[in-house]
Amino acid sequence: MSEMLDIPRILIAGDRSSAGKTTISIGIMSALRDMGFIVQPFKVGLDFIDPSYHTEVTGRYSRNLDGYLMSEDAVKEVYSHAVKGADIAVIEGVRGLYEGLEATSDIGSTAQIAKILKCPVILAINARSITRSTAALVSGYRSFDPEVNIAGVILNNIGGKRHGEKARTAIETYTDIPVIGEVPRSDSMKISMRHLGLIPAMEGRRRLSGFDDNLMKIEYIVRESVDIEKFISISRSSEPLPEPEENIFKHQRPEMNPRIGIAFDEAFNFYYRDNLELLELAGAELVYFSPVNDSALPQVDGLYIGGGYPELFTRELEDNISMRGSIKQASSEGVPIYAECGGLMYLTQEIKTDVSENGNYHMAEMEGGAFSMVGAIPGRTLMGHKRVVSYNIGSFVLDNVIGKAGNSFIGHEFHHSEVVDIPDDAAFAIKLERGTGIKGELDGILVNNTLAAYAHLHAASYTELAKSFVEFCIHQSRKI
Repeated sequence: MSEMLDIPRILIAGDRSSAGKTTISIGIMSALRDMGFIVQPFKVGLDFIDPSYHTEVTGRYSRNLDGYLMSEDAVKEVYSHAVKGADIAVIEGVRGLYEGLEATSDIGSTAQIAKILKCPVILAINARSITRSTAALVSGYRSFDPEVNIAGVILNNIGGKRHGEKARTAIETYTDIPVIGEVPRSDSMKISMRHLGLIPAMEGRRRLSGFDDNLMKIEYIVRESVDIEKFISISRSSEPLPEPEENIFKHQRPEMNPRIGIAFDEAFNFYYRDNLELLELAGAELVYFSPVNDSALPQVDGLYIGGGYPELFTRELEDNISMRGSIKQASSEGVPIYAECGGLMYLTQEIKTDVSENGNYHMAEMEGGAFSMVGAIPGRTLMGHKRVVSYNIGSFVLDNVIGKAGNSFIGHEFHHSEVVDIPDDAAFAIKLERGTGIKGELDGILVNNTLAAYAHLHAASYTELAKSFVEFCIHQSRKI
């Protein structure tokens, strides 16, 4: 008989994307940690930025859960692996509770994760300018899928005492679901935005004055306006879950332990925590470095350059000539390099950021111009008004550092750029069935042992990633 996981868990969902669930989640996680709880955070979907705040305020790495990208067993395993040692699990949803891949199923939705993990749900409602209608919203959300256990409501954007009282009374009169919080309308409950979402926590700490003060204000407002004890009580109503067998998070023991350099700084910090941990479990020693601040690569057997916002650090990246040269030399010498999205942009010949002063998606903060990058792969990156946020489905058509021809994956695209001036003879390792890619249905430019793609892959979904990359690094280090 399998062991049972009896850690309290709760999911904070929104009635829509603008419900305020991220700041409410951050405030509650902060409050719980300050109360002495060990909080394990999660994020539904493939977002990198919200989890950076979860990690910041809890001190534990936030994990992503996605019911389209991952199998149900993988969702359960990622959850059970992460909650070990925690007192409570808090899951932040994505978009509206029922938004998913399709109009007629819950695949890829917050509701799907709530059902897989049998998790009580707190519904955060943007109550701006509505009172009695909140009761209709709650009633409709509850009856839409009776398998989703909506156990409480938090009202956000409350304009005053009377506004909150009317909305609370309506909900508790027409439904049996308690209102556990009324969060006031406040500028302090906002986190700075940009063209692909919130500013990541790591960059926010560098760029935004009063970053820590703002997080403290969010916690204070949430503690004053949400019944945290009731929140904890609802989390404890979750039934124990069978602990799944670990098929993904298995420790490998290779003959060598290759050193893999991880680009991690203000410009590059979009990594799924599971990807990094699975590289370690596959036998890699991770060595972190900064393309912005360090002068050269550390001694490594491979490189992983993840996503981020290199377009906002073009001047610093261009000025770091020694680092760019170091990476280009590593690529030319056959060092295995895997680059995702922002990493792809950095490895091109240049990034061009000529945008209008009032460019869409808050792009005015970018310095205009053309900035030299690493030049390890052909083509130039052009920042523009093309915004791609979507799942992608693809397979490898050429052997490469993270897999063999024939391997398939479901991934994610999240970018505001395109690669242009690609030579006709460029080699592409990926063919997409769904997605935008670099050039039509093609993604994953392959030069020597450097693979650079727009696709973001999650190693708990595409399980060949970590093992293949480590094995390739070992094989190549023996040749070099």
